[in-house]
Amino acid sequence: MMDMRVKKTKRSIINAFLELRSKMPLEKIRINELCRIAEINKSTFYAHYQDIYQLSEEVEQEVLQSYLNIPHPEYVLCNTEGFVRELFQAFYAHERLFHILFSGSRSSVLTEKIAEGIRELILRQYPQYADNPVFHTLITYRVYGSCYAFQESKDYGEELVISLIGKLAGQDFEEFALQREGSFSCQQKETWTIKRDDGKRQKV
Repeated sequence: MMDMRVKKTKRSIINAFLELRSKMPLEKIRINELCRIAEINKSTFYAHYQDIYQLSEEVEQEVLQSYLNIPHPEYVLCNTEGFVRELFQAFYAHERLFHILFSGSRSSVLTEKIAEGIRELILRQYPQYADNPVFHTLITYRVYGSCYAFQESKDYGEELVISLIGKLAGQDFEEFALQREGSFSCQQKETWTIKRDDGKRQKV
């Protein structure tokens, strides 16, 4: 268990970082200024973090882990509307921190990290999908597509857009079974096959 003094120091560093990050790009944050706000010396900072980028990465990961604690990440495979609903309910709970951490040069990273996190969550439960091309393509398609479509269209009404994304993104994939072995919690209909470069079809 982390010592309470260490925990308090790290929290002071993180709070100071978030204060500065809300005002400026990551690249312009200076350790001296961060330490002044956190009321620590530089040696204390470097006892916990190699540099400002390591600090930023750890804070991002902490926020993302909290964000990805959605009830049913597996819905991305079989219930796109439910997945989008859970994803964006969680997004609004973390919206302020996302805007702070993933702005400027980090603006393109958030969706990538969400897709990576969802992929890891599902593979822990279904490791047999690790080499499944349909699985990896579907995760990319649904996470990136849902995030982009929601951000671009949410002014039409969140409920309407969530429902539309669910129907549009799910239409072509609901019939595809992704398992090679074992069972999956959502009902699937059949195994999909892909056409290889040599013209033969391969079950996936």
